Amino acid sequence: MANQALIALGGNLPDGDRSPAETLRAALRRLRELGLAPISVSRFHATPCFPAGAGPDYVNAAAVVECGPLTAAEVLATLHRVEAEFGRERLSRWAGRTLDLDLLAMGGQVLPDAATQAEWRDLPPEAQARRAPDSLILPHPRLQDRGFVLVPLADVAPDWCHPVLGLTVRQMLARLPAEDLAGITLI
Repeated sequence: MANQALIALGGNLPDGDRSPAETLRAALRRLRELGLAPISVSRFHATPCFPAGAGPDYVNAAAVVECGPLTAAEVLATLHRVEAEFGRERLSRWAGRTLDLDLLAMGGQVLPDAATQAEWRDLPPEAQARRAPDSLILPHPRLQDRGFVLVPLADVAPDWCHPVLGLTVRQMLARLPAEDLAGITLI
């Protein structure tokens, strides 16, 4: 899985005439064109907006993509390029978006190092709303906390093991409180 990445996909705003689900499908095609070939794509899920009340509900999915020789930074740059092509504007943290592509993990890589990953993973919620990291952190520091990420990820990589926490996607999902999974439904 060293040249494979786990990607979270989401969106809650239309991109022109495209619904969020149509945008996700088009983004997956575009990723393939740019060399990030989806190996497996989850089912699409409707998920409550995060944070609650911040906008329309989301469509979320996850994919395992083949990265070839690309580094994690190159994969992230490609994801940002595709977001921009689909109208993503980064106006404020956790704002509504036409497309959100998050690099969740790349094999067992821990970037930039375990201490930084732990610092961001343990950041209190009020600080998460105000701060954004200035460098790539892998695995994504809050993937273990988010039902809207873990539910679709369990479709495509249930046995992927977090290299720092030592837990599989299935185990992280089982640890979430029921209220974190409420409202997540298949489309």
